[in-house]
Amino acid sequence: MIAVTTTRRGWPWILGSVLVLAAVVVFGAMIGPAGVISSANWNIIWNVRMPRVALAAVVGAMLSLAGASYQGVFRNPLVDPYLLGAAGGAGLGATVVIAFGRSATNGWLIDPLPLAAFLGAITAVSVTYLVGAAFGAMRSTTTLVLAGVAVASLTSAMQAFILQRQSDGVVRAVYNWLLGSLVNATWRDVKLVLPYVLVSAAVLLVHRRHLDVLRVGDEEALTLGMDVRRVRIVVVIAATVGTAAVVSVSGLITFVGILVPHAVRMVFGGSYRRVLPVCVVVGAAFLILADVPGRMLQNPAETPIGVVTAFCGAPFFILLLRSRRSSV
Repeated sequence: MIAVTTTRRGWPWILGSVLVLAAVVVFGAMIGPAGVISSANWNIIWNVRMPRVALAAVVGAMLSLAGASYQGVFRNPLVDPYLLGAAGGAGLGATVVIAFGRSATNGWLIDPLPLAAFLGAITAVSVTYLVGAAFGAMRSTTTLVLAGVAVASLTSAMQAFILQRQSDGVVRAVYNWLLGSLVNATWRDVKLVLPYVLVSAAVLLVHRRHLDVLRVGDEEALTLGMDVRRVRIVVVIAATVGTAAVVSVSGLITFVGILVPHAVRMVFGGSYRRVLPVCVVVGAAFLILADVPGRMLQNPAETPIGVVTAFCGAPFFILLLRSRRSSV
């Protein structure tokens, strides 16, 4: 048995995380290409920077929460929110809209790009689940994961087929979307995704005790009276809907759903009763901070936030793995 000494750390750390998030929100709102903004420029802060900070917080919180939930359901610390094909489906939906005339839909009441990305992600994960269920996913989560890999490969192939026949401008636009960006964030984007995120987060947080039970294995969970199949379906659906919603407005932002849950476990231990709520706070703070270098590095151009999270996440993740190995 591996003794975990951090599971007793509780409210002081949680309170500290909330205070750090509050400080990060202020920092993110005050820093930008135009430099530090004074209180006299409230219009810039409220209408330009705050929507971006708010959207970064929502996206970071949801991706972190979904990543931790997927890791609990599949009992695998290396899975992420895009495991079942959500990234490939969202990318395909966005590619179709960008390639076949987003400008032709300017008169629509809603922007078709986030709608197509959302529907693409939901469709891809639905196909993954149907294929996995047909071949025994209820008996082994490995089957479901393999189905997700197959669906992701299919959507990537379809996306490449479409892009092969497009101009350089379209390819560049799709590529920029795939790297993730918050540059055009508005309060409308926040209002668009917030209902999905709130419902998904509520469902996942309610099931955090069930994820603790799943840590001991499906058979043991069944003997304890838990409906493993129902819990797995509910958690996967909630995490997928939340992920699809935030990806539809931010593009694909990597590493958040893996890095943040690992970092939280290093401090708070492995219990999902603590991991999930703290992932919400830490994930929000992480993505707000990750968005700041993107605004400043290539001023007046912007570095995609997905590039920043990869640069920050990959070395830190290697250090986390090393620390994890040395502590076992």
